[in-house]
Amino acid sequence: MILSERIRSIREQKNMTQGDIEDRTGLKRSYVSRLEHGRTIPSLATLEKFAQALEVPLYQFFYDGEEPPKAASLPHAVQVADGDHWGLNGDSARYVHRLANLLRRISESDRKMLVHFASQLVHRKKS
Repeated sequence: MILSERIRSIREQKNMTQGDIEDRTGLKRSYVSRLEHGRTIPSLATLEKFAQALEVPLYQFFYDGEEPPKAASLPHAVQVADGDHWGLNGDSARYVHRLANLLRRISESDRKMLVHFASQLVHRKKS
């Protein structure tokens, strides 16, 4: 399910209106509408506001199960960080190459959303 559809579905299951979300988050109803129709990409902070307003854990926007998904272990190449040399040779270089190949296969809009989320996570970690 697409993120925008998922947010709208959860809101409707909770019998809430876009106005209710506006009241609980401070986001304009027009923004809520654009998000629910897939016309805008929310920031991680905005998704957290939605999760809080809808009283659901953030992972439910991306996952259908009742329990949180089990955290996937990172590939060995990612776990073994070698300072500034990570990704230049060996297992980590193969991992970066494989990731680059996979990223070429996704749509441009999905790639933009992935980069946006990654930049939000980096920004939060620096703060």
